Amino acid sequence: MRVVLAAALVALVPATAATAYALLRGIALWRQAKGTARALGAELATFEERAARAERLLTEAEAGSRELEAALARLRASRERLAVLVRALERAGARTRWLRAFLAA
Repeated sequence: MRVVLAAALVALVPATAATAYALLRGIALWRQAKGTARALGAELATFEERAARAERLLTEAEAGSRELEAALARLRASRERLAVLVRALERAGARTRWLRAFLAA
């Protein structure tokens, strides 16, 4: 009986040490996981801020593009009106060319 008790005690020591080691390693792993989660959360927050900024810049660029398209449409209309006015001026000049002979004298 003493041999069995001694064997149980001898087996209990490494089992207890292994349990303590596993517990300490588990705590270290838990702490590392917390630190990793914290670092990952900070990086995700930074990424989210950058993504929001990129989205805002794209929205502003899209708005600028719409404004540019509107300005180009106004420019085309103004150039068409200018072309009409230039043609009218040229026709008027052609029709009144004969008057220049009398006005220059």
